[in-house]
Amino acid sequence: MGQRLGWYCAERGAERVSPLPPGRALAFGAVGERRCLGVRRAGRWIVCPYGAVLEGEGVKDQCPRCAQLDRSRSVAADTMADDPRPYGVYLAYFGPGLVKVGITAAERGAARLVEQGAVAYAWLGRGPLMAARRAEALLGSALGVPDRFAKEAKRAARGALPPVPERVAEVGELHRVARGLAGWPETLEPVAFACVDHTELFGLARIPPVGEVAELGGLTAGAEIVGEVVAGVGADVYLRLRLRSGGGGGSGAGGARGASAEGGAGGAVAVLDARLLSGWVLGAARGRVTTAPVRWPVAGDDERGAEQEGLF
Repeated sequence: MGQRLGWYCAERGAERVSPLPPGRALAFGAVGERRCLGVRRAGRWIVCPYGAVLEGEGVKDQCPRCAQLDRSRSVAADTMADDPRPYGVYLAYFGPGLVKVGITAAERGAARLVEQGAVAYAWLGRGPLMAARRAEALLGSALGVPDRFAKEAKRAARGALPPVPERVAEVGELHRVARGLAGWPETLEPVAFACVDHTELFGLARIPPVGEVAELGGLTAGAEIVGEVVAGVGADVYLRLRLRSGGGGGSGAGGARGASAEGGAGGAVAVLDARLLSGWVLGAARGRVTTAPVRWPVAGDDERGAEQEGLF
């Protein structure tokens, strides 16, 4: 269940996946224009009939019209109330105070938890879709448990995670309180508490503290990414980049923190939301260094950091 990149060739209707294990070298560049992926139906992709071009900074891989069609038959958009499949209700832990409730088709197992980058999780119950939805709403209204967290909050929490026993205890306490709520759907079968931790699966111990991790921005035609996989959490890929010699100007606030043209063990680590790659044709890199935009942490800025001139 490790992290992978999915590939699709519209001309041949072919799909394949590439594993992204730690240590794997990546060297690719964006070619042409970023285009809408279309809609997935019955296990295959239907090409966007509009040939829509997408902007490079967004994580959405569909044009508005294809996205609207996709949501016309979607559990997330509440347009599949007649889905007969059993569903699981889960608690997903991303960091201290960051525990959400969600649902997923039981047949998918823990895949949804891995996709979201949940550090740990536990099942609450299993049953019909609408019963699962009622349980999700109950936790939101009675306990204030959210059903989502921002990407930035998840990333920040990874850099300062407490020991595993503390994570398990936080999820366990919420599980206990949730199961004791009045109004629990009768058709939802309760699941005994058992917490699963993803430390090893994601390689969390290899991720530097949040203040030492840069961020790769959206691609443009010709932009290249050259580096080595450090870890993978949900859609986030952590890469040790190869950068231009002297890029960023030293180790001060916003600097490159010792990155060199050869990368190697001392290279800077940056996180890439792999959804930014969706819709691009990726070809082999022509150069030996990363030319895609890199955003470095700046002292006193707890959120996004600032782009540094001369790194692109």
